[in-house]
Amino acid sequence: MVPVRIASLALDPRTSQPVIILKPLADEPGVGNLLPIWIGHPEATAILLALEGTEPPRPFTHDLMKGLLEALDSYVERVEITRVEEGTFFAAITVRAEERTRIVDARPSDSIALAIRMGAPIFVAEEVMEEAAVPDESDGDAPDEEAELAAFRDFLDSVDPEDFQG
Repeated sequence: MVPVRIASLALDPRTSQPVIILKPLADEPGVGNLLPIWIGHPEATAILLALEGTEPPRPFTHDLMKGLLEALDSYVERVEITRVEEGTFFAAITVRAEERTRIVDARPSDSIALAIRMGAPIFVAEEVMEEAAVPDESDGDAPDEEAELAAFRDFLDSVDPEDFQG
């Protein structure tokens, strides 16, 4: 497993679909690669709010999950992006409670949203990095994450929910 961090959260300019970019931590296998995972708008909003440390007036689903885990004296030990099949990513959340560990299947976006809230590390299977990662073609300068988050926030503020109805 390759430990990763969230490098950015942005909109794919071609599709206006949110994409989260994961990047291996320094000195780990896959350094120099980025793993893009396209996610839904509600999950992107949940991730953005968690990254910004914004407390919603009422709990979102991931806040509820965090509250339930804490009420049960449990915590998220780690999140893993375990595989990719035909462009669909799969994840697992490892939950620890007292002397028991349970692994729960989940979507990567939900897993990441919960990991941020719980302060849990995120990992990607080496096979997933090999199959789905793309080379980091930045010029070495750190991306302007603040600008990307601000652009994504502007999009969320201006979008109409009816735009996403089938």
